[in-house]
Formats: sequence, structure tokens, C-alpha cells
Amino acid sequence: MRRLFKEVPEHLWRSYRWQVENAVTTKEELKKYLRLTPEEEKAFPTVTRLYPFAVTPYYLSLINPEDPEDPLRRQVVPRVEEVNPRLQRDASENPFNEESSLPGLTHRYPDRVLMVVSNFCVSYCRHCMRKRLFKEGPRSRSYEELKRMIEYVRRRESVREVLISGGEPLALPLEKLEFILKELRSIPHLEVIRIGTRLPVFAPMRFYDERLLALLERYGPIWIATHFNHPNELTPYAEEAVERLLRAGVPVFNQTVLLKGVNDEPEVLERLFRGLIRMKVKPQYLFHCDPVKGVLHFRTSVRKGLEIVRRLRGRLSGYAIPVYALDLPGGKGKVPLEYPYLRRAEGNRYLFESPLGGLVEYEIDEGP
Repeated sequence: MRRLFKEVPEHLWRSYRWQVENAVTTKEELKKYLRLTPEEEKAFPTVTRLYPFAVTPYYLSLINPEDPEDPLRRQVVPRVEEVNPRLQRDASENPFNEESSLPGLTHRYPDRVLMVVSNFCVSYCRHCMRKRLFKEGPRSRSYEELKRMIEYVRRRESVREVLISGGEPLALPLEKLEFILKELRSIPHLEVIRIGTRLPVFAPMRFYDERLLALLERYGPIWIATHFNHPNELTPYAEEAVERLLRAGVPVFNQTVLLKGVNDEPEVLERLFRGLIRMKVKPQYLFHCDPVKGVLHFRTSVRKGLEIVRRLRGRLSGYAIPVYALDLPGGKGKVPLEYPYLRRAEGNRYLFESPLGGLVEYEIDEGP
């Protein structure tokens, strides 16, 4: 760790501001740290004309500079597959219909609302489901736009939870973040605020700021949904960030995306989920990769995903295994996907496949 940035003093390395201000954003800068392949060299200008590139020094330091297939490198370095028309076929930029008459707000479930408050990040995931938003240039929602979204929630008593997402919502200035949280917390029927963030992965130093932690504690209950995809992302810096959140009374859970060439092996996910549990982070979801334009090359088959979950079932405790889930097209919601352990049912006699191996016949009475 830090093999690429040994000259940076620790006090600067632990500074979120330094990490953001020194983010690598061009091919020339990137080549100082990674040996790009000819394919990456050629793809870079073409891809970044459509989709932006940025990576923090911290995350860059976790990448093996000699390995072109490094799983963290695949998540942030542009590749030609993102713009290959044969690979991306007729994929949609917005397959889940997140847009609505109120810009930035999606109300799909009766009790939950999504607020997209910005379209910029400190590092950009190549597999992002909202890649379409980055074409507009970096911006956050104005106070007037935010007021309209919050008023929408205020007028609907069925809404119990708000998910704040982006972009990277915790990259907003603290003043704007406090405005959002304070206004939402003033709504009597709103019970939970959830924030989706990848800062514990890309720049965990954000959570070394006591002002941010105090803000999250003040307007709780707030839950943090983070996005670790590979065990190499579980560093002492990330662990410190999580520990600080927990001390501030902010529970943390994780949503992993199943990505081809990154984590589509049971051994890799086992290490990831074990590491998360050690950090006191609950693995909540393992999402099947979305059919978004520019992302299709990351998709595995559902069959492979089910097989991975089956192999994890006998190797990890239940609380360490996330729900494998798929978002349905057209904004029809997400469905859990489970390996079919029930192989046959005849009357009250059932045949199950055991996660420990073999088949088990079981007669189950309904009771008196």
C-alpha cells in the first residue's frame, strides 16, 4: 500500500481535501503511475469524451501497476469495451426509468423516495448505472431544486424513507448537506434517511472530519449504504472510516455489484464478505450488474451468479451472505434471486439439496 505515493506525508495523505485536489483526471497523469496497455492508450480519449475519468491517489495506490487485469484497475480505468457498439448493443442509458416530472426524484415504492442530489464523484466507477448523468458536466442540485424535492416528500405521508444518492452526495459542501438533512428531518412522517456513498472506498478520509460525523449524528437515524466490490478495498483507512461512523451512531451496510473480471469468483466474494463482517459492515445486497449502456461487458450470467451464491452458502454464516438481487427493467423493482434448494415437492414430502452437499428428503406436516 502507498507504493505509488511514498513521498506524500501521512498528514496530507489523510486529508480528504488533498485527495480530491490531487485526483488523477488525465491520461498523462495516469501514465505516471500505471503502465497503460496499447488498448487502454487508444481507448482513453474516445471513452472519456463520453464518460469522465477521475481517481483519487488513495484508490490508485491500491492498484497493482504491473497488472493490466487488476480488479480495482478494471473498476476505474477506461476500456474500449465501454464504447464498443457490438458489446453494448442496444443497451439503454436509463433502463430503470429513474427520471420523473420532478428532476432528481424517483418515487417507485410507496414508502421510499430516491433523491439524486449531484452528478459528480471523486472517482468514477466504469460500471456506474447512472453513467448518463456524467455527460452533463459536474453539478449539484440547486437549493430551489432541493426544496421542490423535499416539499414533494413533505406532502406524502406514505413516504417513510428517503435515499440520498448521486453522484457522490457526501462530496457536497457541508452547508448544502446540512440543509438537505435538516429539512428532511423536520418532516414528521419521515423515519429513516439513507445515504448511498462510495467514499469509504475511494476516499475514506472524508469520515475523519468530525464536522461531517457530527452532522450525520445530529440528524439521525441515518444509515450509510456503501459499495465495496473487492477485498483489496478493505484497508486500515477504510476500517477507520467505518469505525468513526459507527461511533457516531451511523449503521453501515454494503451493496456489492457482481462484476465480470472483478469479483465473479466465490473465493473473492467470500474474502470480501468475511472482511466486511470483521469491519462490522453488513453485506446487504449482491446486485446483478445492470444492463446499462457502457456497462454490459461487466455482466455475468444469472446462472453464474446463482452458482456463486450456492457455493457461498455452505462456507459463510447466514448474516455474512447478502441477498443476490436483480433490478427489473422499466422501473418494476428489484427481485431476490435464490438458488433452488427445493428440488421436488409432492404433497407433504419435499426433496432438498443441502448446502453441505447431497440431497435430503424431508416430510413436513402442517401441524394441528
